[in-house]
Amino acid sequence: MATSDLVFWFRIPLASKQLMSPLTYLAAVLSLGILAQWLAWRFRLPSILLLLAFGFGLSAATGTRIDQFMPEDTLLAITGLFVAIILFEGGLTLKFSELREAGSPVRRLCTTAVLIAGVLGSAAAKFVFGWDWRVATLLGSILVVTGPTVVGPLLRLIKPSRKVASIVKWEGIVVDPIGAIAAVLVFQIAIASGVQDAIGDLFKSLILTLIVGFGLAFALARVIEQLLKHHLIPDFLESVFLLAVVAASFALSNAIQKESGLLTVTVLGIALANQRSVSVKHVLEFKEHLRVLIISLLFILLSGRIELTSLRAALGPGLLFLALLIFIVRPASVLLANFGSRQTTFKENLFLAAMAPRGIVAAAVASIFALEFSHAAHDHKISEEIAAQAEQLVPVTFIVIIGTVLFYGLLAVPMARALGVAAKSTRGVLFAGADKWTRMLAKALHQDGHPVLLLDTKYEKIASAKMEGLPAIRANILSEFAEENLELTGIGQLIAATPNDEINTMAAQEFGHLFGKANCWQLTPYDSDGHHSKAVHYQQRARLCFSGGPKFRDLEAAALRGGIIKSTLLTEKFTLENFLENHGSSARILFMNHPEKGLMPVEASPEHGDLPTGSQIYALVPEDHSPPEIKGESETEVSN
Repeated sequence: MATSDLVFWFRIPLASKQLMSPLTYLAAVLSLGILAQWLAWRFRLPSILLLLAFGFGLSAATGTRIDQFMPEDTLLAITGLFVAIILFEGGLTLKFSELREAGSPVRRLCTTAVLIAGVLGSAAAKFVFGWDWRVATLLGSILVVTGPTVVGPLLRLIKPSRKVASIVKWEGIVVDPIGAIAAVLVFQIAIASGVQDAIGDLFKSLILTLIVGFGLAFALARVIEQLLKHHLIPDFLESVFLLAVVAASFALSNAIQKESGLLTVTVLGIALANQRSVSVKHVLEFKEHLRVLIISLLFILLSGRIELTSLRAALGPGLLFLALLIFIVRPASVLLANFGSRQTTFKENLFLAAMAPRGIVAAAVASIFALEFSHAAHDHKISEEIAAQAEQLVPVTFIVIIGTVLFYGLLAVPMARALGVAAKSTRGVLFAGADKWTRMLAKALHQDGHPVLLLDTKYEKIASAKMEGLPAIRANILSEFAEENLELTGIGQLIAATPNDEINTMAAQEFGHLFGKANCWQLTPYDSDGHHSKAVHYQQRARLCFSGGPKFRDLEAAALRGGIIKSTLLTEKFTLENFLENHGSSARILFMNHPEKGLMPVEASPEHGDLPTGSQIYALVPEDHSPPEIKGESETEVSN
C-alpha cells in the first residue's frame, strides 16, 4: 500500500469528526447495532460484547457522542423508557406454571440472594475503591441485577434443563426492578439530612413503590384484558396500543413514586402473560423484535458516552472488583440462599452460581444515579467529593458488564454440560406424530445417541413407541401443555410429521419462536403439486424435509411393507453414489449427521454437496432394496 493511501485511510476518522451529522450518527448506530447482532448470531458470540466494542469504536473513531445532539436528562429518560419496554417483554414470557419446579429457588434468589449480594457487593466496592459508603452501597445495589438482555441469549446458547432455564429466566427479569428500587432507597438515604429522616423516607418509599407498582399493574392488566377480550382494540393496533400503555404506566408510576415504573411494567407483563381470556403471543413476537432493536441502540449509545480515559483509569481496581463479584459475591449469595433447598441439586446451584451476567438495566440505572448524585451535589445535599466518586459508577459498571458477559459467556456452556444441567447435543429432534415410519427413524437416531421425543394423541402409537424404548408423550403438539410443559433438554428442531398437513403447518409456526424457523420442518403436503387455487400458499408452509419430498402416505406405506431404516457412514470409498447404486432410487434419505453442522433433516431438494464425506445418513430403504450386507458400506439397520 502506498504512503498516500495510508495517509488517506488515517484521515478518515479525522474527517468523519467534521462530517458526522445527527442523521449520519444515528444511521451509523443503527447499522452497527444490527451488524453486531448478525455477527453474534453467525459466530455464536455474546452480542453485547460486539455492541459495546462497536460503541467504543464509533465514539473513538468519529469523536461523536449522543450527548452532542441530545441533553443528558432527555437521553436518560429515553433509556429508562426503553428499559421498561424490555422488562415488560420479559414479563410476558414468565408463566406461573414454570414455578411448579422452580418456585422456591426463584423466591430465594430474588430475596435472600439479592440481600446477600447487595451487602457483599457494597463491601467489595468499599474495599476496592475506598469510596464513601453511600456510593459503594449504591453500586452494590445496582449490581444485584442480571437481566433478560444478557440471560436470554445465553440460555438459547446453553439450552439447559427446563427447571434451570426457568430459574435463571425468572431471576433475570424479576431482580431488575428490585435492583432499581434498592438503588432508589439507597440514594434517598444518602441525601437524607438525618438518621430519623432516612428511616422514615425509606419505609415510605418502599411501601409507596409496592402499592403503586402492584396496584397500577394489576388494574391496567384487568382493563387491557377486557378490552382485548371484547375486541375493543382492532388487531392492527394491539401491539402499539400495549406499547403506549407501557410508556404511560412507566411515566405515571415514576411521577407518583420515583423509579417504581420498572416494577409496574414487569408486573404488568407477568399479569398479562398469565391471564386466560386472550392470547398475547402475537404481541410478544412484536416486542421481541422491538427488544433486539432497543438493545442494539442502547448499548452502542451508552458505551459511546464513556471516555476511554475514564475507563482506563478504573480498569485496575475495576478488574479486582469484577473478580470479587464473580468468585465470591455470586457463589456465596446463591449457595447460602439455596442452602437446604430440596428443589435444586448441588450441581444446579453451582451452575446458578456461575450465571450472573449484567446487562442494560445495570448500565441504565448507573447512568441515571451518577446524574442524580451530580444534581444532589449542585443542591448541596452531598459533597462534591461524593459526586466525583459517583462519576466513576458508569465506567466501573461497564467494566462489570463486559467482564461478566465475557466470563459467563465462555464458561456457561462447557460448565452446564459438565454438570449435567444441559445436554451435550442441542440438535435433538421433536417429532409431532408417532406413526410406524416415525418410530423407526426416531429409534435409529436414538440408538446413535441423538435426543428424540415423540408426541401423538393416539394411545396405541405412544404405547408402541415406549415399548421400543423411545421417549414419547401422549399430547397434542398444538396444546398449551406442549408449549409450556415439555422437557426439551437437548432438543433443537421439530419434524411435523402427522398425517394432517394443516396441523403440521401450524405446529411448525408455533414452535418457530422456540427453535427458530430454520429448525422447524414439515412433511411435503398432499396438495404441494395441486392447482394454486386449491393448494395452501407456499409462504404458509415451513421448510419441507426429506430427499425427494415424500409425503406421509409414501413413508408410512414403505414402513408397513417391511422397509427398514439404514444408518450409513459416507466415506471416500463408499460415497452417496455408491449408496444409491446399492439401494436404488426408491431409497429415501431422511436425515444426516453433518460433520460440521450436526444432525439435520435432508431437504426436499438437496443441493449437490449437501451430503459430504463423513456424513452419517439415515435412509428409509424399501424391503426389495435392502440386502443384508453390502461391500464397502458401514451401516446399521432398524426394522419392525
